[in-house]
Amino acid sequence: MSENISENISKIRKKISRAALKSDRKPSDIKLIAAIKNVSPEKIMEAIDFGITDLGENRAQDAVVKFKEIGNLARWHFIGHLQRNKVKYIIPFVELIHSVDSLRLVREIDKQARKIEKVQRILLEVNISREESKFGFSPGEVYEKLKEIGKFKNVLVEGLMTIPPFMTEAENSRNLFKKLKEIFDNIEQNVPDIKPSYLSMGMTNDFEVAIEEGANMIRIGTGIFGFREVKK
Repeated sequence: MSENISENISKIRKKISRAALKSDRKPSDIKLIAAIKNVSPEKIMEAIDFGITDLGENRAQDAVVKFKEIGNLARWHFIGHLQRNKVKYIIPFVELIHSVDSLRLVREIDKQARKIEKVQRILLEVNISREESKFGFSPGEVYEKLKEIGKFKNVLVEGLMTIPPFMTEAENSRNLFKKLKEIFDNIEQNVPDIKPSYLSMGMTNDFEVAIEEGANMIRIGTGIFGFREVKK
């Protein structure tokens, strides 16, 4: 994968446009989030210079460090597994937490958001493939959990997120994306108090299929920044 960030962003945007049009939607309806795990602030700034407006970090401590350097030049998303003891560090600046995978985590987010008089926007992570190694709510409990979460005053559920198993062929993920879209489409019917806006699914290897199946948020790291060294 090329490390020419501007060229990579251009290619990604063209693919987004094709996939959106194929699914009878506007390319502008799809929000591209640059996944910045193991990416230096310098490269992040380069991506921002070429039109990236949303950044997604996987680690709370890294998000804090990078926010101190980059600040509000972009909107911040948290897209990795979030430990409850790290919530307080990211609540002040993260706009959307994609990876909310338990009621205990919701409770902590609500508690920390209340301290700073904030309503924290979140997505529920759904383990759509039912893998034991993956975090998230099971597909069958989503509506029940949404009803419980709706009682919290400082949390606002804005949709769903998933991370399917890595597939060599993106097409093999299509049915999983389709299943999550079906759950998403039926939220208001089952939980009238929740008005979902975002379906966050699709990464570098499968985002086109995800868009075709209804994603309106995609999280792209390697496709923008190239392969990165794994941080220990």
